[in-house]
Amino acid sequence: MKKNKSLLLAATLFLGMGVSAQNSINLDTEAAKTTISKEIYGHFAEHLGRCIYGGIFVGEDSSIPNIQGYREDVVGALKDMHIPLLRWPGGCFADTYHWKDGIGPRQNRPSIVNVNWGGVTEDNSFGTHEFLNFCELIGAEPYVNINVGSGTVQEASEWVEYVTSSNVSPMTDLRKKNGREKPWDVKFWGIGNENWGCGGNMTPEYYSDLYNRFATYCHGDLYRIAGGPNVADYNWMEVVMQKTTRHRHLVQGVSLHYYTFTTAWEDKGSATDFGEKEWFAVLSRTLRMDELVTKHSAIMDKYDPDKKIGLIVDEWGDWFNVEEGTNPGFLYQQNTLRDALVAGVNLNIFNNHSDRVKMANIAQMVNVLQSVILTQDDQMVLTPTYFVFKMYAVHQNAELIPMDLKCEDYEVDGQKIPAISASASEKDGVVSITMCNLNPNKAETIDLNLAGTSVKTASGEIVTSKNMNDYNDFGQAEKVNLQSFEVKKPKDGKLTIEIPAKSVVLVQLQ
Repeated sequence: MKKNKSLLLAATLFLGMGVSAQNSINLDTEAAKTTISKEIYGHFAEHLGRCIYGGIFVGEDSSIPNIQGYREDVVGALKDMHIPLLRWPGGCFADTYHWKDGIGPRQNRPSIVNVNWGGVTEDNSFGTHEFLNFCELIGAEPYVNINVGSGTVQEASEWVEYVTSSNVSPMTDLRKKNGREKPWDVKFWGIGNENWGCGGNMTPEYYSDLYNRFATYCHGDLYRIAGGPNVADYNWMEVVMQKTTRHRHLVQGVSLHYYTFTTAWEDKGSATDFGEKEWFAVLSRTLRMDELVTKHSAIMDKYDPDKKIGLIVDEWGDWFNVEEGTNPGFLYQQNTLRDALVAGVNLNIFNNHSDRVKMANIAQMVNVLQSVILTQDDQMVLTPTYFVFKMYAVHQNAELIPMDLKCEDYEVDGQKIPAISASASEKDGVVSITMCNLNPNKAETIDLNLAGTSVKTASGEIVTSKNMNDYNDFGQAEKVNLQSFEVKKPKDGKLTIEIPAKSVVLVQLQ
């Protein structure tokens, strides 16, 4: 796209039903200076349910087509989605995991009882080598979570050395004995997980002191991530920032966890059986992410005004009641068009806060919570969320175009939320605008006024479906996927498009 001194995109939106209202999106590409980190599009694979075993890893002897034990269909799908980063081994599992149990010949590895998720026994056949080799296979950066809750400083230090060191030492000798001559390039290390809860039920003061101790002995040019707050625990963020930034070189990121329920923790609602009231409730709760990121970022600004420390939203997504007849400890749920909207809204929020948000990890990648992939024996399903991630890959490492969005409200039972969520970026001369129409009843007609701009091509993609609770299932034709979206060539600097109800749309201009 040819760019003058200033590119102004003024978008006029008209709600259907014969009633028009002016809404606008104002963008200035001259202000596009912040890079949207590709790690914002990260994923999470915990030893939980069928995420690892059966979802990612089936073993070399499986009848399911595999590449060195990794499901061939899953590997291909993740490559097509352009997954940039993967977090492992947890989650709550991380603070019960002892990494030396998962190395060496598989037949010699001790078993472990997964006390957090279903009480099942695992054979540790998927460990450090299997995870890091998998990341290399799919082209994703690894993010390893260290055990602080039940682990030791020595255990953590030796894990980092085993994985990353090229020196001669007992740990690197052990790695070579186990078949890996060169170290892996692992930059991201989380030190503890949810230490306010399943990671030890600690106070922020106690955890911060532990963090400083563990981080001190995790040597190397690492990106160390402190265990941050649960949702709106602003005191936790305040204490962790105040105590860890005294040793600035030891902290590069602080995590944040926030899940979206329909109602409350005790009854999270159905993943598929819902109406407009539940649709609205979930999207309304999703939009709270913007408030959380804004307020936690303000606390971080007090101690880190130059924004050197990243806010790492390494667990987010929808959490509903498990599917009937499945193990409640496996957290298996279906994934509908509503989940696609939730994904689009969250990713737009992270993009728009990319000056502070440097990584995010949807929970989880396969067969758990808001998955992008579901597997059943030798079958695989790509969920609506998968197609949103594939669509939004255009934003990875692009420059954020700051946005002034004014839009109509979407109202249900007297409650209102903005009808439109959006973000925009520019890379290699292409402007990419992603928009979510949260209203399931009305299309949005958008007039893009391209001031002082010469646009040669315009194209689009869309994720939508006939019904708000449509989903993709095994043995059935896909109901929700990525389709081309017609965008007419601009005329006299103007472009008019209609965004269907309950849809996620990408428009690209060059």
